[in-house]
Amino acid sequence: MKLRFLGTGTSFGVPQIACECAVCRSDDPRDRRLRSAVLIDTDGGTRILIDTPPELRLQLLAAGVDALDVVLFTHDHADHTHGIDDIRAITMRRTAALPMIGPAETIASLAQRFPYVFDPAIPPPPGSSKPEGQGRSIEPGQRITIGDATIEAIEVPHGPKRVFGYRIGPVAYVTDAKSVPPQALTQLRGVELLVINALLRRQHPLHLSIDEAIQVAREVGARRTFFTHLTHHESHAALAAELPAGIAPAHDGLVVEV
Repeated sequence: MKLRFLGTGTSFGVPQIACECAVCRSDDPRDRRLRSAVLIDTDGGTRILIDTPPELRLQLLAAGVDALDVVLFTHDHADHTHGIDDIRAITMRRTAALPMIGPAETIASLAQRFPYVFDPAIPPPPGSSKPEGQGRSIEPGQRITIGDATIEAIEVPHGPKRVFGYRIGPVAYVTDAKSVPPQALTQLRGVELLVINALLRRQHPLHLSIDEAIQVAREVGARRTFFTHLTHHESHAALAAELPAGIAPAHDGLVVEV
């Protein structure tokens, strides 16, 4: 199984608009972070996209993606969903709508904001095309099968909103978590590769801090853990140098094989 980081930044991205900090001016390509998303390829050829951030077109081009089997959504915040229209280039190559799966309230929100994506009764304008998605909800702890992939939903809190992480065999992806409750920890244990958000050094009301994410990584016990959803407050090189063994910051374009 192979996981590619399409984007590893927060809702602002890095560099951040109108910022002249050292990280935003860095010439280290690992400090350039698009909004967070990952691509997972199974050994059997199933291709899974998690979230559709605003730069999705650029991300899919960089990864050479020409087909997808499913899109998983973590939640409906703009930095995780507003590239959904770029799926059009993928669905034009399919004979059926692309499955789009996530929390029930996220799928309902997307169907309201982007009805043309989900409603087959809404035709594209003459001479044009539209993305075609088939919305489907999943519940925490539920497992679904797409191709050769078994996908398990993991609920974590994000302030008043719930966010879903996903476990796909030996790989787990969790972003925008404020904490990882006991049930989620139980679902995560045994993974070989854990991806989890780590926002700031100080505590934040909606996201895990770096220290909190380190603690979660230790409790899960994965062989490798990568931090994502990183801000312009942390340079890749500096953060990598201080993290414990087995834990590292991710960067855009990084490919990890399990």
